[in-house]
This record gives sequence, C-alpha cells and structure tokens, in this order.
Amino acid sequence: MLAMKRTQGRPIFQRVFVVLLISTFGLLVVQNIQTFGSLQDYGLKPVTSREFGGFLLSFLIGASAITFSLPLGIALALGRTSKLPFLRGASTTFIEFIRGVPLITLLFIASTLLNIFLPPGSNFDIVMRVVIMVTLFASAYIAEIIRGALSAVPTGQAEGAASLGLNYWQTQRLIILPQALKISIPGIVSTFIAVFKDTTLVSIIGLLDPLGLANNIRADSAWTGIVWEIYGFAALIFFIFCFAMSQYSMWLERQLKTDHH
Repeated sequence: MLAMKRTQGRPIFQRVFVVLLISTFGLLVVQNIQTFGSLQDYGLKPVTSREFGGFLLSFLIGASAITFSLPLGIALALGRTSKLPFLRGASTTFIEFIRGVPLITLLFIASTLLNIFLPPGSNFDIVMRVVIMVTLFASAYIAEIIRGALSAVPTGQAEGAASLGLNYWQTQRLIILPQALKISIPGIVSTFIAVFKDTTLVSIIGLLDPLGLANNIRADSAWTGIVWEIYGFAALIFFIFCFAMSQYSMWLERQLKTDHH
C-alpha cells in the first residue's frame, strides 16, 4: 500500500539535510573560531563580521537559510492547517506578515532596529541576525508551498490512516508529509534558488557580498581590468550553484516519480 510504504526519497532528503547542517555549522565555527582560542594560535588573523564577505558569506547565509527554513516551513504549514485556533492564527499571522514585507526591509530591521530591543552593551553578530531574518523570510514562502501540497493530498489518505489506528503525528510523518513533500519539490527548490540569489541584498546593510566586493574592487585605483569581468564572474558562479540546484530538483522528481501516472 502506497500510504504505508516509506518513500524512496526519504533517505535522500535526510542526507541532503545532514550535509547542509554540517556545512553550515562548520562555516559558523570557522567564522567564530576565536571562541575556541586565539586565532594567532592557528596562524590566522581575526576577521570581523563587517569584513567577512565574498562568496563564502553568500554560501553561509544561503546554506543556513535553506537548512533551517525547510523544517520551520513544515511546522508553519502544519500550524496553519491545524484545528487549534491559537496555533492556526499565530501561524497565519506570521506567514502573512513575512510575505507582505520586502526582504530588504527585514534586513534593515536586523541591521538597525533589532539593537533597540536588545539589552544595553549586548553585541548580536550582524551575520547571525541576517541569517535569522533570511531564514524566517524563506520559511514563510515554503510554508505556503507545503500547505498547498497538503491540500493536494487526497483526504482518503488520512481517513485510511485513522482506520488503521494511527495518531495525528504518525499520519503526518508516515503518510501525508512524504506525499506533500514530493509534490512541493519544484516550489521548494525555486524558493531555495531565490533565497540564494537574494543574499546579494546584504550589500545594502554594509556586508561584503560578491556584488559589494565587486564594487569595491572596481572602485580601487589599482584595478586595471574592465567592468564586465568582475560581474561576469559573479554571475557565472551564481549560475553554477542555481543550475546545480535546479538539476538536482529535476533528478529528485524523476527518482520519486512525482508524475503520478
């Protein structure tokens, strides 16, 4: 029975999630390695968050948002479809507020207004603030994609699970969510690609993303190249990452046979 089988793609989702989680944690450790000792002990020079940039910054923000927005988006989608009024209302309010505010506004909030609500003298790392805001932004869109996929799953699936004695969480984990995630693969990956490209917006708040770094290089009097070389290289790198995610999405759809003949 399809509803009772573990989907073939579940181990793939788990492996991708674990790899992204480990890589994100590793990047955070590298950025904040001074907490484990003096950087001079490792032959390295301390780098502040404002000086941390380039494609490593985009990858850190993008990988963190992709890793943490998916489980948060699933939780928000389940909350919005819940029968509990408070949980449904809180999830709906959060999703609609985040979707109704531009990402650049959230980045400005993370950069400036958030310090107003923190205790005096506290220092909340700017990169961590940006990661949190981008994660919340992506999770709201993923929640709506998954909510639509949950609505596409036939109600007979849940009714069949209830007849077998499965509780709510067992039904969601074993039957409903695997089917909904298969349906929502294209939308989720499209959101991931958009989030990765939107990491260039952090240049507005003073972080050196690839485009911000390119502007600094172009403004340097020592630069003797032509303008399109810098931006062409940045565009090529972004295309490689985004095209790889798109191709992986198509391969995953074929593996999971989402066409439902």
